[in-house]
Amino acid sequence: MLALVGFVGLCLLVGAVGGTISAHSAPRWYATLIAPPGTPPKWLLAPVWTAVYVMIGVAGWLVWRRSGTSRVLRLWGWQLAANALWAPAFFGAHSPALAVAIMAVMLVLIGLTIRAFRPIHRTAAALMAPYLAWCLYAAYLNVGFLLLNYT
Repeated sequence: MLALVGFVGLCLLVGAVGGTISAHSAPRWYATLIAPPGTPPKWLLAPVWTAVYVMIGVAGWLVWRRSGTSRVLRLWGWQLAANALWAPAFFGAHSPALAVAIMAVMLVLIGLTIRAFRPIHRTAAALMAPYLAWCLYAAYLNVGFLLLNYT
């Protein structure tokens, strides 16, 4: 059970760091941007990301229980590392273009992780699907911010 807490805790830590970076940037820089259609209200982001991070952590833990520290779990770690880079790029560096590039890599890594998880633990793969869907939506928003504000 301690390992489950570690997996989920790591994911929540990534989210907390990203949330802290975005909270510092939102009142100044982000508030000046033209938002694409369908941008969610700010109050929705923290609960959705929290649920997503919990699912990512549980998925990693389920696979770890079956396969240990394997290539598949390293892939899970790489997608989480890419996730950790997105907020500093978008909110910290004020660079939607860099964030789009990171998001593209992240989407590929999430897709590969889901594909790699499926034969090991179908539930783990399923737990990653909402993350992929949410990141596809985030990619749309990211590209929208880039096009509406920097072209």
